[in-house]
Amino acid sequence: MDVAILFSGGKDSTFAIQHAKQKGWNIKYLISVKPTRKDCFLFHFATVEQTKDIAKMLNIPHFYVKCRVANPVKEANIVKDIVESNQKKIKVDAVVLGGTGLQETQLKSIQNALLPLGIEAFASHSGEEHDIVMEQMLDRGYEIMITQIASDGLKDWLGKKLTKENFSQLKKDSVKYGFHIGFEGGYADTLVLDCPLYKKKLVVEDMSVIFEDNYCGHVVINKCRTEDKKPEIRKQGRILSFLG
Repeated sequence: MDVAILFSGGKDSTFAIQHAKQKGWNIKYLISVKPTRKDCFLFHFATVEQTKDIAKMLNIPHFYVKCRVANPVKEANIVKDIVESNQKKIKVDAVVLGGTGLQETQLKSIQNALLPLGIEAFASHSGEEHDIVMEQMLDRGYEIMITQIASDGLKDWLGKKLTKENFSQLKKDSVKYGFHIGFEGGYADTLVLDCPLYKKKLVVEDMSVIFEDNYCGHVVINKCRTEDKKPEIRKQGRILSFLG
């Protein structure tokens, strides 16, 4: 199957790329939409611009466009226009979104927009338990930074990295404050700094953490670079890194 992936640079859309590769699907291109405003319905606001460097690392064709509207139908049509204009040269059968399918406004809006083209849209891990999916990411070495929040209980997490060690605390906080553990529904957005798919890793050298109020905030990355990974070898069942 030939697919395009709606790619924000966050954990779910990055994991969708890995899922597609494991399924043997042909990833024709990535679509990244950067809003110029924080009230968009379908797209991440923070750090989407980092997808330019990530797409180069992944060596996958990349369409990067701006979104200046806040209307789910008009936003979905941005995706439709990209797909439709490329169907003759770079045909796809489906557009894949990340996540477990709980982002209903995003998913249904894009499905409706692509329906006249006969192109499917679906979530890569539809129906799965998101806490288990996130544990799989962390077990595979995903380095995930929380880049935007819109919920009580997440203020202290903004700008921090999720780890296998602190994930249990995030689960406790999600129960206490009522946000979805995978942030589906707009509770928070993320950026993947490193994962097995990357040839290099992203290193944030300088960033600003901006709070709009006690519940909402976002990260602005002022300076970021890519860095070579240290080569690894396997010895006696363990992974050892060369240190010099």
